Amino acid sequence: MTKSNQFIWFEKWVIGKQTLEQLVFLTGYSKSTIQRLFKGYLKEPPKLSVYPSERVNLIIDGTYFTNDLCLILYRDNTVKFTQLYRFSSGERYEELKEDLENLLALGVQIESITCDGHRALLRAVKKVCPDVTLQRCVIHVQRMCRIWLSSKPKSIAGQELRRIISTLHLIRTQQQLSFWLLDLANWDAGHHEFVHEKTVNPTTGKYWYKHKLLKCSFSVIMSALPNLFHYLDNPKIPKSTNGLESFFGHLKNNLNVHRGLSYANRKSFLRWYLYFNQLNNRFSKP
Repeated sequence: MTKSNQFIWFEKWVIGKQTLEQLVFLTGYSKSTIQRLFKGYLKEPPKLSVYPSERVNLIIDGTYFTNDLCLILYRDNTVKFTQLYRFSSGERYEELKEDLENLLALGVQIESITCDGHRALLRAVKKVCPDVTLQRCVIHVQRMCRIWLSSKPKSIAGQELRRIISTLHLIRTQQQLSFWLLDLANWDAGHHEFVHEKTVNPTTGKYWYKHKLLKCSFSVIMSALPNLFHYLDNPKIPKSTNGLESFFGHLKNNLNVHRGLSYANRKSFLRWYLYFNQLNNRFSKP
């Protein structure tokens, strides 16, 4: 097997979902030989290059694997290009702040950032690039509200709010947004007292909200509202992180084909996957 053929088969193993058993059949080499060759590549994973770009519309999101391995991607949505990635045990403020500072230092001009609203990331964006347009993921807000409200709210207020939330992702014009905001305002006016009903402990004087989950759902909307509809003013701004979540789904499916990799080799596999994906995207552009 020539060096170039080795690399082609390795690429098929990483992004083509070819198992070692399938490669044994296709190449005629033993499983141990292929494992030895691939082990050499896994020991020396590639590094992605950051390319200075103007008016980049970033999607930032993280996904988790076993053993507390978190992969955070900073992806240029327009050209589907990963500008930066980080392995960590979680989405941490200091690391996110450092990543954003590095991107700016390397000449990446960020026009917007779309994210799911993780507090650490929101803090990092506010600290490093407060003038960048921040777009909250519409789908994530919708999903969180549905979790709080449940699939079948018992109260009329809950049922009506769920109906309003169900149309959030359908807003495509300023006129539709105006009608949606009016609907939300009318809901708040009609159910404000109900949502804020309290139960008071006569002994301690402490209180709690009777309809806590309903109140939480409304709070999620109001917290995200200032940064929820920037995509209407600039069509280049992605309104959700769905594109990156889909990418994560494909990545995990590929990794699951090769179960049994050590922790170090799994990280190396992910680096190679990102490299091949980047390479294929660049050559597929017209």
